[in-house]
Amino acid sequence: MEGRSSNAALLALATCMAATIALTGCGTPGAPLPPSLKLPDPVTDLSAVRTGNQVSLAWTMPKKNTDKLLIKGNIPVRVCRREASDACQPLSGKLSFAPGAKGSFSEALPVALASGAPRPLTYMVELLSPRSRSAGPSNAAHVLAGEAPGPVAGLSAQLRKSGAVLHWNADELDTRASGASVIRLHRTLLTPQTGNSAAVQPSSQQGILASPKEPLEQSLLVDSPAQGRVLDKTIRFGNTYEYRAQRVARVTVGSETVELGGPLSDPIRVAAVDVFPPAVPTGLAAVATAAAPSAGLSASLSIDLSWQPISEADLAGYAVYRRDGDAEWRRISPAQPVVGPAFHDVQVEPGHTYHYAVTAIDLGGHESARSVETEETVPSP
Repeated sequence: MEGRSSNAALLALATCMAATIALTGCGTPGAPLPPSLKLPDPVTDLSAVRTGNQVSLAWTMPKKNTDKLLIKGNIPVRVCRREASDACQPLSGKLSFAPGAKGSFSEALPVALASGAPRPLTYMVELLSPRSRSAGPSNAAHVLAGEAPGPVAGLSAQLRKSGAVLHWNADELDTRASGASVIRLHRTLLTPQTGNSAAVQPSSQQGILASPKEPLEQSLLVDSPAQGRVLDKTIRFGNTYEYRAQRVARVTVGSETVELGGPLSDPIRVAAVDVFPPAVPTGLAAVATAAAPSAGLSASLSIDLSWQPISEADLAGYAVYRRDGDAEWRRISPAQPVVGPAFHDVQVEPGHTYHYAVTAIDLGGHESARSVETEETVPSP
């Protein structure tokens, strides 16, 4: 009996060991898991903006750690700054933000970094675990160190048919910064905000060719500021605009172009009143036609005119003029402008030679000069 009991005990022990290997059961713990470092996910959306000599950083704090678990409590943050290939110098004291919050930091640049030629300056942030272990650096955010470019002086504008011509003092180029600087023009559409419709025609009026909605804010980068002028061809007649100019230093950092802007100039206002006639139509052609007689009626005589269309947004249409021999020009089209680039003249006599010319008319009633004339002779029966 005692032998049978020993065998049963050995069998039970072997069964338990097999189960332990398969299921880590029978009261025996499995292999220990590595302890969690509780590292927060690194920041990936760090941005940096320099305004004057102040640099402001912004980013989003993570909600989870590298174990995909929600973080509880504020997360400590370290900020550092690096110039060229130097080590990243720590800046912040004790910063901390809640999970999912918007992080921020700002500093006034030291005198050494706020002077001299424009050059890249890199910022990064590190998040720390409860045991002060680093989650690793964030993405790099760049601004430019150095002295900001000088102001733009003498900004003025001149309105033309082709757009607004902006001028500035080109002989006052900024020489404090190495490398070329550019001019950025900041344009604001004022008409919708001010409701100014007394001096200009409403921007809601559209000609034959409708235009898409115009943005309220736009900027125009001038790559050759030494010329002292640029043409803004994107204005629309009937609107009022405000322009301010800014000199900008630009440096390429990897695949990114980083800018350092100088102060904005005093604003100037441009009321784009359309006092300019449309372009003169081209390609005028005349062809005489004679319809066959029918039902005792004589043949129908006419001259068909056609020309190249004008592609201007405020075009209202065209006017057709005719003269017979040395007679004066006479408008033969209706009082309302002809919409399409064609006209059918049925008031003709056989054997006569007629001279034709066409003008273009805009919504403001401005009429272009007459086109190059063409002539056509009506055949005799």
